[in-house]
Amino acid sequence: MKKNIFSIGKKQVRVPIVQGGMGVGISLGRLAGTVAKEGGAGTISAAQIGFKEPDFYENPIEANKRAIHKEMQKARAISPDGIVGFNLMVAMNDYETYAHEVIAAGADFIVSGAGLPVDLPAYTADSDIAIAPIVSTQKSAHVILKFWDKKYKRTADFIVIEGPMAGGHLGFHKEQLEEFTPDIYGEEVKKIITVVQKYEKKYEKKIPVILAGGIYDHADYERAFSLGADGVQIATRFVTTEECDADEHYKQTYIQAEKEDIVIVKSPVGMPGRAIKNTFLDKVKSEGRIPPTKCLRCIHTCNPAETPYCITEALIHAAKGETENALLFCGGRAYEAKTIETVKKVIDYFCSSCI
Repeated sequence: MKKNIFSIGKKQVRVPIVQGGMGVGISLGRLAGTVAKEGGAGTISAAQIGFKEPDFYENPIEANKRAIHKEMQKARAISPDGIVGFNLMVAMNDYETYAHEVIAAGADFIVSGAGLPVDLPAYTADSDIAIAPIVSTQKSAHVILKFWDKKYKRTADFIVIEGPMAGGHLGFHKEQLEEFTPDIYGEEVKKIITVVQKYEKKYEKKIPVILAGGIYDHADYERAFSLGADGVQIATRFVTTEECDADEHYKQTYIQAEKEDIVIVKSPVGMPGRAIKNTFLDKVKSEGRIPPTKCLRCIHTCNPAETPYCITEALIHAAKGETENALLFCGGRAYEAKTIETVKKVIDYFCSSCI
């Protein structure tokens, strides 16, 4: 079934798939560039992106800024004209610094969640980069779009709706995760789209709506469009691809996971998150707290004296394949992964007829 093709900034996507940003180090230049080459929009995660730099622990900000350019160059080498952007977490310290850096690196868009990116328009005002908030409820969509309208006289270039089956940090209270069945959340998606349409009318522009969270098979893909979405964001399916930047041991945790291994955890960022149960989570539960080896002051909501563990440390272990000492973020259906695929095969599975 051919889907509506939309634009991100000045570029038109060929297939209605945005690859979700996954950090630390899971979606970098190779994955994002390959997705862009195949006609989708590739997303590099800026979260502690410089963790491989030799001076990361001594000078994390400079290491991250340097790595932003390196990963963007890597993506552009794979897809010179494709759509490549960055995911920036609002909860990061130095958020504004990184926003300016991804613009300087030549990114096509910034998608931003883990909080509401209230001042992102100010940080990007002198550029033509496309900006998109990640929202999960009608309330959050209303708050951010109203704020941007009133304070900055502008609106989103596209919007990502991230549902309760998503991986990593989730924009819901624990009670909402239990409350939102697929049917009930489908109604919430329609309410969010109604909010978006208000600003489409006011600004006389199309604001593509991208639905994310649990998009794993063709039925999910079709359902997203039936709810009124213009495209889908897919992350978990891309982890188990040859081109994913994650260590092979990390990819294998998805393939080996059973349904009961997928659990909701409380992140040091202050949000619930979805991850694969392992010895690290068991240790956190039994010991109550694993003190950080070194605090990088990376998350402004984190108190290093009280945090149950250092999320940067735990995610770096994951990216390096040290899976039993790591936080293994994943989507709600990660256990369905059975083999390593290619990005092309995943995209062809969803929409070979879109191009």
